[in-house]
Amino acid sequence: MKKTRRLILIMLMTFFLTTGLAAAKTTTVKLGVVTKPGAAQNIVAEKFKALLEERSNNAYKVKVYHSASLGNETEILQQIQMGTIHMGVITGGPFDTFDPIVRVINYPFLFKDHAQADAVLDGPLGDEILKSLETSGFKGLAFSENGFRNLTNNRSAVTGPDQVNGLKIRVMSSALHKAIWQSLGANPTPMPWPIYTELEQGVIDGQENPLWVMEVYKFYEIQKYMTLTRHVYSPHINVASLNWFNKLPAADRAMIEAAIKEAAEFQRRDNRDKNAGRLALLKEKGMQVVETPDVAAFRSKVAGLKGMDLYSDPKVQTLLVKILDAVK
Repeated sequence: MKKTRRLILIMLMTFFLTTGLAAAKTTTVKLGVVTKPGAAQNIVAEKFKALLEERSNNAYKVKVYHSASLGNETEILQQIQMGTIHMGVITGGPFDTFDPIVRVINYPFLFKDHAQADAVLDGPLGDEILKSLETSGFKGLAFSENGFRNLTNNRSAVTGPDQVNGLKIRVMSSALHKAIWQSLGANPTPMPWPIYTELEQGVIDGQENPLWVMEVYKFYEIQKYMTLTRHVYSPHINVASLNWFNKLPAADRAMIEAAIKEAAEFQRRDNRDKNAGRLALLKEKGMQVVETPDVAAFRSKVAGLKGMDLYSDPKVQTLLVKILDAVK
């Protein structure tokens, strides 16, 4: 009887010891996004979560903080810098207050199509941008996709820049995006996400975002006109806290980097596959869509941005020239 009790005791001790060690080895990765489930950022985050948890045998658990529960994108980036949040999937625009080199990929009318954007961002020039982010405390890991940005408004159909004049347009917290719309004659208004209420109440006339935003956030309910300006190709930059990342074992760093890159590639394919259906849905819901605006006129209006102070940093100017040469 004593032997049986002792055996049971040993088995229980072994069970609690092994499960305790397993729990102790589990690392929770806190990842912040400003958007709600179903959005482009969230698709990357959820795919990354699934890949990393599977490949690490749940040694890593990913907690996705969505719907701006951690604040706006600038605030999430600040938390990543401090290490209170480990990772984020963030729109390119807000990075320009941390590292002006990111402004090169938000240059208006830079890429003509997805293939051109991929060739640059997945190559040495994209790596140069990701590496530069380390000076601001970020580990740049991969580019996923927000998409080509298009204009919507509630005032009138826009076929060229003349009809943009005076429009109060919501923009990201980005000096470059503000400058773009000022050049086009609009009244750009920086405003954190989300903006449905502001659009509904007429606080702003319109906004500019990729097609998935119009669908997921139901802007067809409150915006009558859309113009396929495709004025900026907007990537999301997947980053980690550099200090946190560098303290991880080398094998774990490689596993995290591979998982986020795979998640980013998955999301880009998914986003592009759905765009035709999104456009059809928006028309079906009643949006009046200008599919072939006067892009040459829009380009002419923003042509002077290259010489602005925004691009005066020698490192930024050098990279912009390289990219402009690459996309000729």
